[in-house]
Amino acid sequence: MTGLDLRPLSLGEILDRTFTLYRRHFLLFLGLSGIPQVLVLALGLAQTMYTPMYPQIPATGFRMFSATNLIFMLVTLLVTMVAYLLSQGGTVLAVSEIYLGRPTTVGESLRRVWDEIGTMFGVVFLNGLAVGVGFILLIIPGIYLMCRLLVAVPAALIEKRGAVESLERSFGLTRDNAGRAFLIMLLSAVITYAADMLFTFPFGVGIALSMRDYSMLRTWTAMSQIGGTVGSILTVPVLLIATSVFYYDLRVRKEAFDLQIMLNPESQAGPRMGPPSILS
Repeated sequence: MTGLDLRPLSLGEILDRTFTLYRRHFLLFLGLSGIPQVLVLALGLAQTMYTPMYPQIPATGFRMFSATNLIFMLVTLLVTMVAYLLSQGGTVLAVSEIYLGRPTTVGESLRRVWDEIGTMFGVVFLNGLAVGVGFILLIIPGIYLMCRLLVAVPAALIEKRGAVESLERSFGLTRDNAGRAFLIMLLSAVITYAADMLFTFPFGVGIALSMRDYSMLRTWTAMSQIGGTVGSILTVPVLLIATSVFYYDLRVRKEAFDLQIMLNPESQAGPRMGPPSILS
């Protein structure tokens, strides 16, 4: 299996390579995105089918939530979080293997990221915390932090770094490249929004027209959940693949990673660089 050529890429070339990889390895990325999300969908459908579609008003007063609903919500939140981490990490590792000319499978990628699930959680949690604080500070700092921290997950998984170190590593790699990171995220957001409209809007109309028919309301809600999941499965890999391609492009530009691989083909991460300052 031949790896991809490692060289500096323009933004257009990053996007072209993203869609080329997605098309050539469609089933691989579909599995990495779909398998975890199907679990989330199953829980969502179970909650839709087995909980009331309207508030219950018992003799003791108005009751919005039952203990069963609360448990469902907590379990769904946990499964959603784990599914997101598996999908994100698995896709990053799969792109890395393809880049370096190594075969990989859905199962192998998910198994490897499962071994790093703790680190993944730490990276995503700290990333979300930093971005959340940035959004509190008038939104623009949050967007900027999202751009600077875009490649934290590849840094954690490919270079075997800890959570804090991965964020610092991403800050160093994306220095002077926040604009390109923003355009990658913007394109992904547009694609995701378009897919969400395509796969859920028709069912949203059905929901709006069935507010008094609780049987049909349940059916349309379930269909909307299925449509949303299908749209998410198809679009989530775009940003994840683009992020991984962007990560390798930054390393080629800033660290001559292509030369490192030529000198040491067995190395995936290359020599570890000291983490740059978070203020860089």
